[in-house]
Amino acid sequence: MIRANIHEVKARLSEYLDRAAGGERIVICRHNQPVAELRAIDEVRTDPRPIGPLPGRPTFEIPASFFEPMSDDELDSWERVSSGDPLSPGRTPRRPRGATKVAEARGRFSTRTGRRPVRRRS
Repeated sequence: MIRANIHEVKARLSEYLDRAAGGERIVICRHNQPVAELRAIDEVRTDPRPIGPLPGRPTFEIPASFFEPMSDDELDSWERVSSGDPLSPGRTPRRPRGATKVAEARGRFSTRTGRRPVRRRS
C-alpha cells in the first residue's frame, strides 16, 4: 500500500493509475490524513445486460384487465390519495407558510421587459 498526498497524485496521475492497475492500493491523503483510496476495479462488464426476467425466476403475465379503463369509484379514490387528504375528495393540500410556487418566484430579470434590472452605484 502506497500513501501519497493529493498534489503528488495530481502531478503523476498516469503513473499511479498504472500502479493501481497492477494491483497496488494507493491511499490518497490531504495534509497527511487519509481521504480516499485508489485501486483497480475487479471486473468491468463488457457484454450488455439481459432484458427480461432473471434466469431461474418465473415469468409473469399482464392480464388483459390491466388495460381496461378504471371505474369512476377507482378514479375518485386515486384523486383523493394524490391530493394528500384521503378523507376529503377534491381538497388540495396547503403550502407551508413562506413557501412560494416556482412560477411565482422572482428572478434576476424583470418580468415586464425581459431585461436585467439596472443596478446603480451609490
